Amino acid sequence: MGRGRVTLKRIENKINRQVTFSKRRAGLLKKSHEISVLCDADVALIVFSTKGKLCEYATNSSMERILERYERYSYAEIQHASTNIETQGILALDHVKLKARIELLQKRERHLKGEELDSLTLKEIQSLEQQIDTGLKQIRLRKNQLMLETISELQKKIKEKERVTQHDLEQQTHEMMPSLHLGMLSSRNDPFQAGGDGEIEENQREGQPATIIPAWMVQVFKT
Repeated sequence: MGRGRVTLKRIENKINRQVTFSKRRAGLLKKSHEISVLCDADVALIVFSTKGKLCEYATNSSMERILERYERYSYAEIQHASTNIETQGILALDHVKLKARIELLQKRERHLKGEELDSLTLKEIQSLEQQIDTGLKQIRLRKNQLMLETISELQKKIKEKERVTQHDLEQQTHEMMPSLHLGMLSSRNDPFQAGGDGEIEENQREGQPATIIPAWMVQVFKT
């Protein structure tokens, strides 16, 4: 059978209490030294007896250095905890403000839609009406601006199309001019026009029938 669980409580007998303190103190000092050597840890132990007698142990006898390190660590922990509390408080306050802001905006949106107007006073309704009128003016102004921009853009496209069409017509006319000029020169230099079957047809005078002249007579006349 193993040892039963011992209930820890204050030893009432003074002598027994002193004996137990001496034994446990020696064991505590031994364990402190062992953990500092085996685990390379900084250990500081401070014990006051019932009579106020001091018993201490410090790694490498550097109690002051360990206590300073402890104070710095404790101060940093306190500052960190304080910062976290302040941050959490600020975040909670911001959350409440944002929630109230969202609810107010949603309520105004419903009012602008003409909903939940029964709770509004006459002054609030007049203010709402003014806001709607201002919004309508801005909407109309933006609408007119968009219409003018659209009309201007269409006019630009029409002018560009007309310019391209005019340019194409001028280009075609320019390409046709040499052919027309050559045709006019050919008609002006030849008093006779070529007929069928090797015959020459003289230009018909107004009011007279056309006369067909054989080719050999033309040669005689030219000689």
